[in-house]
Amino acid sequence: MAMIDRAGLDRLVEVLRDAGFRVIGPRLRDSAIVLDELDSGAQLPGGWDVEASPGRYRVHRRSDDAVFAHCAGPGSWKEFMHPPHRKLADIGPDLSVEPPSRTSAPLAFLGVRGCDLAALGILEHVLGDAAYPQVSTPDRRPFVVAVECAHPSGVCFCASMGTGPAVRSGFDLALTELVDADGHRFVVRVGSPAGAETLAAVGASTPPDTDVEQARQQVAAAADRMGRTMPEVDLRSLLRDSQESPHWEDVAGRCLTCANCTMVCPTCFCTSAEDVADLTGDHAERWQRWASCFEPDFSYLHGGSVRQSGASRYRQWLTHKLSTWYDQFGSSGCVGCGRCIAWCPAGIDLTAEVARLAELDAEAADDQC
Repeated sequence: MAMIDRAGLDRLVEVLRDAGFRVIGPRLRDSAIVLDELDSGAQLPGGWDVEASPGRYRVHRRSDDAVFAHCAGPGSWKEFMHPPHRKLADIGPDLSVEPPSRTSAPLAFLGVRGCDLAALGILEHVLGDAAYPQVSTPDRRPFVVAVECAHPSGVCFCASMGTGPAVRSGFDLALTELVDADGHRFVVRVGSPAGAETLAAVGASTPPDTDVEQARQQVAAAADRMGRTMPEVDLRSLLRDSQESPHWEDVAGRCLTCANCTMVCPTCFCTSAEDVADLTGDHAERWQRWASCFEPDFSYLHGGSVRQSGASRYRQWLTHKLSTWYDQFGSSGCVGCGRCIAWCPAGIDLTAEVARLAELDAEAADDQC
């Protein structure tokens, strides 16, 4: 264990930038806490908090200068590993195909919560381990500075998904923020040799046992303050057996099929490709962009869409996320970050919808007895 103060956090950003990393972290912009490149630690959102509930997200001032007291914002680390719009190829007049050059600086992620750390692992498995890797930085894993969450929001349910609020692996450094009468400081755990080397360059002290215990208790208490809980049922079987449930029509009566949930989800990875040409016809480009299973054209086959109703598209998304993802990739596709709840304009809460499906399933089982 080690400890750095608030100035040490700024120094961490400097050390990473001096090592050639492009440092990405949370910043306050346009009334939201977003992920963007940091030029210095002064750009971190110290003193800002977030109020989140179904269909609602608001930032507000805190009474202290905590840097990581906010919940997940509209952006996720996915956009840096799996960009929303990227060029796949340049095509010449002789139909020769040239892949675009990729010379971007290595990435360092600062402030990755447990839920998002799990999401990065899922993306790395789904896209990076594929026959044709799709992540944008497959040759070098980002340097990850994780943050153990002590302030879950009203839409968080990572504890019931087993992804947080504590972080267990997959990080280079892990911070637990403490702000009280004794000052503003961070208890640090080292997760890799690269993390140890970086921390040595920053400079750190040994934390007192009381701070280590306070950090542990703070994270443990956060697990008991989740704003939401996923029902403790066999999600794979429940979604599989609920394909014909009338509840999908109830959800469809509220769902706008706007695709917000898939755009803010840190693990949704669907894409579409499009070719564009200049007016001379001498040059063309192929681009990849994010797509969504809520788009009618996404399931277009042989002259028509397979999933024409909103009910079928919502069912597809939720069933894949919580059930058939296991069949494809060996885990759930949901990490409990709550973004899809906060950024749904209709305030649809997937934990509530799953709970209702479980109730209907139990009622049907009782009727058969």
